[in-house]
Amino acid sequence: MNDAPTQPAGRRRGRFGLLASFACTAALAVIAAMMPGTAQADTTVTSNATGTNNGYFYSFWEQASGATMTLGSGSNYSLTWNTASTNVVAGTGWNPGTTSPVTYSGSWNCNGNCYLSLYGWTTNPLVEYYIVDNYGDYNPSTGATKLGSVNSDGSTYDLYETTRTNEPSIQGTATFNQYWAIRESKRTGGTITVTNIFNAWTALGLNLGTPNYQILATEGYQSSGSSNITVTSGASSTATPSATPTTPTTSASPTGSPSSGGGGNRNAYQQIAADSYDAASGVTTAAGDGGTVVSLSGASSYLAFNGVQFGSSGAADVSFRVANPTAGLNLQVRIGSPTASPACTVYPSGNDTWTLSSNSCYPKPSGTQTVYITSTGATEINYLVFGQ
Repeated sequence: MNDAPTQPAGRRRGRFGLLASFACTAALAVIAAMMPGTAQADTTVTSNATGTNNGYFYSFWEQASGATMTLGSGSNYSLTWNTASTNVVAGTGWNPGTTSPVTYSGSWNCNGNCYLSLYGWTTNPLVEYYIVDNYGDYNPSTGATKLGSVNSDGSTYDLYETTRTNEPSIQGTATFNQYWAIRESKRTGGTITVTNIFNAWTALGLNLGTPNYQILATEGYQSSGSSNITVTSGASSTATPSATPTTPTTSASPTGSPSSGGGGNRNAYQQIAADSYDAASGVTTAAGDGGTVVSLSGASSYLAFNGVQFGSSGAADVSFRVANPTAGLNLQVRIGSPTASPACTVYPSGNDTWTLSSNSCYPKPSGTQTVYITSTGATEINYLVFGQ
């Protein structure tokens, strides 16, 4: 194949469509199938191509001439582009993608509309995903509804989903979902704990499939800039994206008792700090009650805690350190899904003072579970703990 695929005339970016619904995906799919190759170190790439360089997968696509990619030693690549390229995406990574932590370093300079992200695809289901660490003058969440958030690697990532209908993909023109995790504290360099993001998406019902390619991508749309990026860790894992995330930092227990850790190492019978959640929707955090408290906004909000270990005998009851301004609401413990039938229901007093409210659980949660906390109204939680 000697020519790049023809792009639709007058193509414009829609919501979340900067480079996600772009025609580069079709180019990458066609070229990956028909033009595989192996590049050498310090190779300059100026036309659409994919292949391997020093054992790393790479891809380069531009809508029009105006960008240059240079493949250096190891996983290093550099990219320069200008507005003549219209739409460009390039990077190095893995094929298939990895669920191992990805660490990268380098420089990234953006003049206009650009992203720096861990970008990839899965199949069955067909999903295009972005873990965005940095962006230019266009926030990719503009106009979209936030589904939740997850704390990972020193910042909060806000989570979104969009659907692309009859758009180019790695399987040709198709209808597919895009998953987004957008870092609130921008950075260029660091570790992305991929399973934290994947598990947070899964907790929201955003399921991933079999890994396809994955790159640490520089992208630009009608902009100019440069980058020089090296991926310094990450392995060509073929595991499905369901591994337990790493342990997040938890708040100290206000009573001095040990707090259970997060990310798959939580003892149900030690206090679990509310702000150590792995995923959430409709919540905010603030200082209060001698520590950090989490406010649930109402019936559509929840907290999710991965890897809560109940043991074989199960939990007989649950207690919440809670304050709520309105009488009559209740807190529910749900297992495996925010919409599952409650295993435990607690009825706080409603006097807007901090109290310990408890109730029994039936059926008893047992084994190792993802625990969801929901509420029928606005309330604040400091911690929860189960009893036997």
